[in-house]
Amino acid sequence: MAERKQPVLSVSALLFCSALFCSGAALGSEHDAFRAGSPTSSPVAATARDVRYLLYDVNPPEGFNLRRDVYIRMASLLKTLRKQGDWVLVLPPWGRLYHWQSPDVHQVRIPWAEFFSLTSLQTNVPVIEYEEFIAESGGPFIDQVLVLQNYAEGWTEGKWEEKVDERPCIDRLMYTKDKQGYYRGWFWGYEETRALNVTCLSAQGHASILAPFLQENITAISVLLDRAETVLHDHYAGKDYWDTRRSMVFAKHLRVIGDQFRAKYLDSTDEMDHTPYSEDWTRMRAKLGSAKGGPYLGIHLRRKDFIWGHRDDVPSLKGAVKKIRSLMKKNKLEKVFVATDADEEEMAKLRKMLPEMVRYEPSWEDLELLKDGGVAIVDQWICAHARYFIGTSVSTFSFRIHEEREILGFDPKTTYNRFCGDSEKECEQPTHWKIVY
Repeated sequence: MAERKQPVLSVSALLFCSALFCSGAALGSEHDAFRAGSPTSSPVAATARDVRYLLYDVNPPEGFNLRRDVYIRMASLLKTLRKQGDWVLVLPPWGRLYHWQSPDVHQVRIPWAEFFSLTSLQTNVPVIEYEEFIAESGGPFIDQVLVLQNYAEGWTEGKWEEKVDERPCIDRLMYTKDKQGYYRGWFWGYEETRALNVTCLSAQGHASILAPFLQENITAISVLLDRAETVLHDHYAGKDYWDTRRSMVFAKHLRVIGDQFRAKYLDSTDEMDHTPYSEDWTRMRAKLGSAKGGPYLGIHLRRKDFIWGHRDDVPSLKGAVKKIRSLMKKNKLEKVFVATDADEEEMAKLRKMLPEMVRYEPSWEDLELLKDGGVAIVDQWICAHARYFIGTSVSTFSFRIHEEREILGFDPKTTYNRFCGDSEKECEQPTHWKIVY
């Protein structure tokens, strides 16, 4: 039976430190690790400025890691907008995601600072939390909602071209008018939020194709792009992409928890693993192949909806364990860290077949503080430091681990790997998207 693993210090102790002792700590100091969720003062004040706000949201069923990808697209759009105006990106609060299924844990209206370093994000583009937007703009009002959608007619004559047009809404709007004429919607769980106008916009192309429309056709101070995943990356895997991706530094308290777990249960530290880390992401330029990693195999084994949704390229538990044992033998590793969304029944089977497996399983009290998103980040951080990593086909959770390992300087051969389905003798492995500085 796999032993239940806990962090060295309880999360509540870390956050208690935050509340009492650590509020004035500077970035990078020892105490700064424990400022979970504390709002940072915004570097952008609306006073005496012609500032405009770009907000965005994503299709409700989309998960945590796809939403992180959409942030990169919106940051790229913001950079284009800022060439001709003072725009600020408003971070959409986290909550009510499909994969966050822990019972009795309040998981709405979660600020980005719970999961990411705002200071690091702000080094790349000016961003503020939603509640800061409410304070700066004078209330919970959004001037214009643009619901992005595809073109009803598809590609014209089978030809793909970049274009943007105001069009009738294809799907039923997720917004309703109240008696005062304001639009009500989900708005990340902020029931008091209202929108003044809602319009549907057919968009086909890269994120920055929206910039001219926003600059020339929209005079609203605050604009929300709903269904922001509709537009593509401006330059996927290019320098701008990697600058934004590198700036998405995990909140320090989550990295500390992951590091403590590595040290206690996996004999893994940055010094031994050759994974030095800088709080300033602009200084992180590890050479590929320089990272050694901890003496354990890291795996991400996606289950649940992937079992039926991607049945051909997702292995059975028996098939996964067979591959795991093969990799442990090949890499001379005795420990395996498992990140998975398997249910209790499958977990019991997996523990029986793989008794040496190690998992990060927080107490309920810690889960209440970290939320499912924080636990997912701890899992990713631990997998990112493994000697060898193997993930699940087309899983954005695995993709984000690939990127963390690329940033840390691992040999691509130890990173871009996935499980094959039971019926696949060989399978295509993930593409290596080389980091660009």
